[in-house]
Amino acid sequence: MTQLEGCVVPGQEKKVCKLLKSLYALKQRPKQWHEKLDNVLLCEGFSTNDADKCGYSRSENGECVIVCLYVDDMLIFCTCDNIVFKTKLFLGSKFEMKDMGGITLIYKS
Repeated sequence: MTQLEGCVVPGQEKKVCKLLKSLYALKQRPKQWHEKLDNVLLCEGFSTNDADKCGYSRSENGECVIVCLYVDDMLIFCTCDNIVFKTKLFLGSKFEMKDMGGITLIYKS
């Protein structure tokens, strides 16, 4: 890293700020977000999909829940509404999130 042009302090050209967390517009932000979510889900007993690292699954009492990520959106699939509710409740306790409701598919030909 280097200081921005026009903001260089004479005698301190080698000093830069160290960020404690990534900022929204930085290139590293998606990677940081995925690492954080990955750690939370893995600690909660989810496992990653070998074919796609953005897919997570967990079995509970014979029921399976699947969480699929796309950037900062996610889909939660399950055979039991109660498990979906518990998963949303858990994720809501860890992250600021908004429930956008069910999926609507629009087919265009």
